[in-house]
Amino acid sequence: MLYGIGAYGMWGLVPLFWPLLKPAGAVEILAHRMVWSLAVVGLALLVLRRWGWVRELLRSPAKLGLIALAAAVITVNWGVYIWAVNTGRVVEASLGYFINPLVTIAMGVVLLKERLRPAQWAAVGIGFAAVLVLAVGYGQPPWISLTLALTFATYGLVKKKVNIGGLESLAAETAIQFLPALGYLLWLGTQSSATFGAEGAGHAALLAATGLVTAAPLVCFGAAAIRVPLSTLGLLQYLAPVFQFLLGVVYFHEAMPAERWAGFSLVWLALTLLTWDALRTARRGRTEAARLAAEAATVDAVKPRAEAQTEAQAPEVEAR
Repeated sequence: MLYGIGAYGMWGLVPLFWPLLKPAGAVEILAHRMVWSLAVVGLALLVLRRWGWVRELLRSPAKLGLIALAAAVITVNWGVYIWAVNTGRVVEASLGYFINPLVTIAMGVVLLKERLRPAQWAAVGIGFAAVLVLAVGYGQPPWISLTLALTFATYGLVKKKVNIGGLESLAAETAIQFLPALGYLLWLGTQSSATFGAEGAGHAALLAATGLVTAAPLVCFGAAAIRVPLSTLGLLQYLAPVFQFLLGVVYFHEAMPAERWAGFSLVWLALTLLTWDALRTARRGRTEAARLAAEAATVDAVKPRAEAQTEAQAPEVEAR
């Protein structure tokens, strides 16, 4: 449980970190995040001696293509999120991760032809209504939220198809990102626009820490995934946007007019309905599994007795 809280807690508190990297712009921060993430994850894999997946990945062009797609999608997600936080849009960014489960479900229907339960349809409908209300409140569609939700849902779908570990996947993705990111940072240096080194050792250390900020919650999440029940992990995922929302409202003092409160309330209603349905379905599944196990145990217990009775009756039949 603590690993799960640690993972989502760090993701929820990360808006406090990105403003510390100013005066670096969002693109420079993004490039440093790519470069230093590869360094941190590569070191972790070196310590763990987990390199067997590389050969298998290189032998699969289809998986390499999916990894490249995942790298492209998460690049957009990271970049938009950093830009949103550093331009005073933390609340709108948090909305993206609140509606992410709803977008994921909608993508499952459209792309994978999945069938939804009535409660899931209701949750998606309420979520759509929430986006309309927020569009009125913002005076335009909440593009930041929609971009973050769509890119992260796509990222999750692609990673599900790749089916390799979190650290391994991040290493492969950042390896693809590395050369363009490093090239951009070198170009910034030639233009005398790079802040790394120009703003002092402390600023350089913070930029280097972007790799740790990226990898640490992922390691905690990986540990939680094998220790915490999936239903519990599903509930813990809301910690991150809740923390982000609270930071935006309480710490960064972002405006929350009535229309936004109404829109967010609809989103929370949709998520409550979705969570209730998921827990109910999981409970029914456990009950059904227990019933089938009990029936199987009963059959196993009765079968030897029936066989024994048959064997006992056999001599009588022969005697007749």
